[in-house]
Order: sequence, then structure tokens, then C-alpha cells
Amino acid sequence: MIDFFEFYLSEDCPYGDETTELLGIRGNGRLRIVSREHGVAACMDDLAAFYTDKGLEVVTFLDNGAEFNPNDVIFGAQGDLPMLFKLWRVSQTFLSLVCAIASNTRIAVELAHKVNPDVLIATSRKTHPGFRRYELKAVKTGGGQHHRNSLSDSILVTQNHFNVAGDPGNLRAMKKVELEPRTREEAFKYAPLADVLLLDHYNPGELETLVPELRSLNPQLEIGVGGIDLRMVSEYAGHVDFIVTSSLYYSKPLDLTTKIRKL
Repeated sequence: MIDFFEFYLSEDCPYGDETTELLGIRGNGRLRIVSREHGVAACMDDLAAFYTDKGLEVVTFLDNGAEFNPNDVIFGAQGDLPMLFKLWRVSQTFLSLVCAIASNTRIAVELAHKVNPDVLIATSRKTHPGFRRYELKAVKTGGGQHHRNSLSDSILVTQNHFNVAGDPGNLRAMKKVELEPRTREEAFKYAPLADVLLLDHYNPGELETLVPELRSLNPQLEIGVGGIDLRMVSEYAGHVDFIVTSSLYYSKPLDLTTKIRKL
């Protein structure tokens, strides 16, 4: 299995830390990562395990889902100073990304649940290469769900599949069959046959009338919507079972800073 943190470190420090070596930095020190804004902790346990593997002592890290405030120390470790300097930037960048995803997921979920406590906020599989494991974990930490983890875990007949394969007929499978109809007519055609319909680019007013009509054809039908701006999540939450988005993966990184001191 790929050790992602080793990969991240090899990108940032492939041969050695020229600055630390030039300055002759040795001995032990302490690293602390401090937040400049409010956020939700994610994946710090994964980072802590990597630090431990590198022979460092982790003295502070927050549980997944814990909230923190400006000036809070969210992660701290001590040990070999050259190693702390090597891990500094990778660690700060990593936490700024995953905590931002968890934070914005929590905001989206809370907004949606004010309208519909049962609606799910789910993310797509459009993760960044090499970062899926942590992006998915950050979404779950923030209270979201995964629409699809990969091509291997679910069935989704998209508009491109329709364009190539044509009418799929009466599909039967061990997994739920989800369809993304190209038109309103296809939505009505496949509603009695599908387990799930994913409706893209409908506005809330259209869904208000369309969704009850589709469910009258199949009371067990689950309906989701994608391709919307998360700032409008409250307007969609009352009409569907789930909202699919990729935008949480592109959350603005949290503003973090790192302090290193010699012991």
C-alpha cells in the first residue's frame, strides 16, 4: 500500500534540506501548528502516526471533528530538529487542506439540516489525484457522505453512458442502479426502473413539482441533485434526498502557521 506521507515528503525534500544542513541545525526541538481562524479538525491522527513513525513525539493533536479557534495550537510534536524542519511545510499544508474541507462540509450540512434534517450532503469522486483517502475522510469528519468512492463501488449510468450505449433497458444488479437522465422525458421513463435518479441543473422551483411526480411512479425512488452552488444548499435541501457536490474538495485552505523552537 502506498505511504502517502512518504510520497508527500519525497516531493518536498527529495535529497535533503539544504537550508537546515547549511545552518548546521542539530539537536531536539518543538514544532507547533497554530490556526489563525476557526475550523474543524480532520486527519490529525494520520499525521500523528507519521510523526511517530519518524521517531518524533506527538504532544498535541485534535480529535476528528473537534472545533478550534484562532490562536489555538492544533498540532504539536517534539524531537529531532532536522526532521521537524523537513516535515514542517508538508504538515501545515496538509492540515490546512483537510481541515478546510471538514469545516466547509460541516457548514453545508448544518445549512441543509435546518431545512431538511434527513437530507445528505455527499461528495463526488472528483478528488485530487493522490489525495482521495484524506479528502473523503475530511468530508465524513465534517458530517458529509460519499456519493461514490470509485468506479468499483456503485453503478451510475451517466449521460455519456446513455449517449454511447443507448436505452439500457430493464437493468438488474446486486447494487443500487442510479441513473442520470438527459431530459425530463427520460426522468419519467426511468423513474419506475431505477433505485436512484440524479437530476442535474434543475432549479428549486422545477424540483418542487418534478420530484413528487417522479415519486408517484416509484415510491421507493431516491432522488439527488448535482451541479449546484453550495451557497444555495438551503433552497434545494427540502426537495431531494441528497445533494452531490465536488466543490468541498476545492475549499480555500485554512490560514495556519507553524512555530519551531529549540529545546
